[in-house]
Amino acid sequence: MKKIAWAIALFSTLAVSAQAQNNVLTNYYALKDALVAGNTNTASTQAALLNTQLEKDFPNQKVLIRESKKIMSAKKIDEQRNHFSALSVEMYTLAKQQHLSAEPVYYQYCPMKKSYWLSSRAAIENPYYGSSMLTCGKVTDTIK
Repeated sequence: MKKIAWAIALFSTLAVSAQAQNNVLTNYYALKDALVAGNTNTASTQAALLNTQLEKDFPNQKVLIRESKKIMSAKKIDEQRNHFSALSVEMYTLAKQQHLSAEPVYYQYCPMKKSYWLSSRAAIENPYYGSSMLTCGKVTDTIK
């Protein structure tokens, strides 16, 4: 009976952990989409949601937490995009170390900005230049 209770507890922990990881990635994607759209207010809101999830589920990810806070407080879209670059490199590292999604995660690169980001889609939607250079970039890695 103890083995069954232990197995149920372990499964529940793994299920919660997987959901938390997926929430971090979902929040990150929403932030990226806000930057693609050039919406400073939505980007701040999404950065706050990402920050909350990171602090809850990945409190040891200090750089991610710090950069998400910088995006939250930035008043200009260019500032948010600059902090998103550092955040994205750290998110890639986290995504490589943890299984953040059952779906592929695309690591994409903007040669003009010399910066990376993650996407749930292979199609390029550049968060660093938005509509002015929406399709500028390429997929450099796919995490499966």
